[in-house]
Amino acid sequence: MNEIDLSQIDLNLLVTLDVLMREGSVTLAAKRLGRTQSAVSHALGRLREQLGDPLMVKAGGRMSPSPFAVKLAADLRPILQNIQRVIAPPEPFDPRASQRTFRIASPHISTALMTGIIAQVQREAPNVTVEWLNASNEGIAAVAAGLIDIGELGGTTAIPEGLEVFQGRPWTWFTYARKNHPAIDDWGLEAWTKWPHLKLRIGNDVPSPVEEIARGDGPQRRIGAWVNSGFAVAPLVAGTDMLATLPPIGIREGLTQYGLRVLEPPIPVPPMPVRFLWSARLRNDPGGHWFRTIVLGVFAEEQRKGEAAVQKVGVIKAKRPRRK
Repeated sequence: MNEIDLSQIDLNLLVTLDVLMREGSVTLAAKRLGRTQSAVSHALGRLREQLGDPLMVKAGGRMSPSPFAVKLAADLRPILQNIQRVIAPPEPFDPRASQRTFRIASPHISTALMTGIIAQVQREAPNVTVEWLNASNEGIAAVAAGLIDIGELGGTTAIPEGLEVFQGRPWTWFTYARKNHPAIDDWGLEAWTKWPHLKLRIGNDVPSPVEEIARGDGPQRRIGAWVNSGFAVAPLVAGTDMLATLPPIGIREGLTQYGLRVLEPPIPVPPMPVRFLWSARLRNDPGGHWFRTIVLGVFAEEQRKGEAAVQKVGVIKAKRPRRK
């Protein structure tokens, strides 16, 4: 059996032959392919040389195929159709008809955020399911593998290969206390270290800017309690003497519901970078793009609302130590 070196065959030449067989004319084939007649004739010449067969010859004003060309065309057409089907762009995503499950890995920091995302998904795609997973180092690996559709990662931790990144607006940090908290009248570094703090455990090893300060030689806060969900922060702060320091997105609803006060941290807390990640190999997945658009849009809107709520309540400035 004679074998042809496929690496030497140009697929475009086979496409040209298929069109020539259909049209029976170099002129018509060139018009259909959007090429010049000389380019079509040159392609036919190259294919004749590579296959060792005349393929098509001019006779009676038309191009007539050789027996080998007839057999080749019959075998070639379904192959070309399959190639066309395989490389065709993905079908558009139809939210109304989809029953897909989309997964997001993000800290449970805000009821409004979670509600906003799930509510919009349900409005647009009533049969779609959202699975919300807490952030973890294992979760980022699952995002890279395409098992999770989008993940949120704060801080400056190195991003593994195979991920695409969207940089959100950094999170600013404020301290929150109950109304009439004793620390408010003399708010400063001494009160920061005196009163217990409520800490949110977000489920991965990414430290917050406040933790980074505590790890150094800066002022130490005393942790009075740990919680695994941002949903618990506002009621616990409202019902105890604990303080909590986190971005406005995580406590917006509680500001008005519980009448919390907003305090300027007495230590400089740098903004925290916020990044959203998804698998690079799923970049063009229409469903994934639809879900990411919703997630990013709701995150941005809730961040804006949180910052606006803080400004509306007003920020109590911290006393600065006197310089000696």
